[in-house]
Amino acid sequence: MINFACFSPHPPILLPEVGSDEDKEKIKKTINALQYLGKKLEDTNPDCIVVSSPHPDWGFNVPLYFLAKDFKGEIKTYLMGSEPPKFYFEEGKKLYSLKIKNLKLKIALIASGDLSHCLRDDGPYGFNSDGPKFDKILIDALKKKDIETILKLNELYPEAGECGLRSFCFLLGILETAKINWEPEILSYEGPFGVGYLVVNFNL
Repeated sequence: MINFACFSPHPPILLPEVGSDEDKEKIKKTINALQYLGKKLEDTNPDCIVVSSPHPDWGFNVPLYFLAKDFKGEIKTYLMGSEPPKFYFEEGKKLYSLKIKNLKLKIALIASGDLSHCLRDDGPYGFNSDGPKFDKILIDALKKKDIETILKLNELYPEAGECGLRSFCFLLGILETAKINWEPEILSYEGPFGVGYLVVNFNL
């Protein structure tokens, strides 16, 4: 049974040993939203956490630092590649049908990833107009549960420089196949360093 799901950003700057106090003040909304999610995850007390990420290192470690520091159960990790978002949406559907569906466990889903890295001239990839457009359309489509648009965002805004879309689509594939009447709750969005950090709780 899936009883927790979220989108989590994963900038290393969130970690105490990386980000300064000044850095953390600039992403206070993100940190507060993640702490809220951490409490929700603790309350659900899952038996297993499924984490999807585009990165093998901080993509898993940063979300888990905030959301599952004391988790004692099983952590399953799924690394996204370069295939189209729809491929990972279908992979999520397969995972649910073949593995999750028959588990008699409480399952938590965490999709790790950031939005556009092109929001500012001084950002990691500089500014590209695809960046803010991508972030806005993704959030708007998520609110409307418009999965078809979300699956096409890489084609619509190819220069957005995002890293989380495939990870997010993987989670959405799981939720859709589980036939859960999910509702997205946008907890925060900000991009002070030129990268979009989106935190979403899914009410299930």
